[in-house]
Amino acid sequence: MTELDDNSNGDRSRPSGAVQSVDRALAVLEILARLGTAGVTEIAEELGVHKSTASRLVAVLDSRGYVAQLKNRGKFQLGNSIVRLARTASPDGDLVRQSQELCAELAETVGESVNVSILDGNRSVSIVKADGPSGVGTNTWVGQSSPAHATASGKLLLTELSDSELAERVGETPIALTEKTITDVPALVESLKTIRERGWAESEEELELGLNAVSVPIRDYTSKMIAALSVSGPAYRLLPERFEDVARAALDTSQQISSRLGYAVT
Repeated sequence: MTELDDNSNGDRSRPSGAVQSVDRALAVLEILARLGTAGVTEIAEELGVHKSTASRLVAVLDSRGYVAQLKNRGKFQLGNSIVRLARTASPDGDLVRQSQELCAELAETVGESVNVSILDGNRSVSIVKADGPSGVGTNTWVGQSSPAHATASGKLLLTELSDSELAERVGETPIALTEKTITDVPALVESLKTIRERGWAESEEELELGLNAVSVPIRDYTSKMIAALSVSGPAYRLLPERFEDVARAALDTSQQISSRLGYAVT
């Protein structure tokens, strides 16, 4: 009889060791979501456990597809099983289904990478990605999260928050990713005001040097902004003078997605 069978007599409690293993496994997923990629040594340090323990946890998650090893790099990232679960979750699952094809069409039209992101705490999380035809794009992948205040999609999503909610999410001093990242809360509030009035957001090397992006809203049947559609590409190609034209093309796509979700586009 297995350990689980022994608990079938009415005592549904689990051994503390098993609970700890589940907690650590979930922590591994959270670490990879935060860092993007990490090796076993780095994961062990983050968890505060021996490398062999971290290795066993990663091996189990890898066998179930929740993490995936990058070829020839000895590092891991979130796997396809995470994507599968995300796509079946409500309401984002429907959002993914309704936007993937349209994002691919937009990527082909503008020649840049296209993402759909949602807000999770103080981070922007990518749930859809479509690559442009150039082959030179971004390192974004589904499941990746980035500080919201440093991304076009994140800033757009932050415009839905009140000043108090914004302060609670980003803190007193938002982290600087580059010298162009907005790290002053009053300046961020002013930037969000401009974005709110204009209807689209931009990020000019605020998340990563050499990377620019433009983002527009996706709304549901209640008119609430539930996600942001962004176009991103190398700064030498996605120049600031292109932002408005790209935003216009992206808005056409985002309105099609919103319409599929029941939003009455006027």
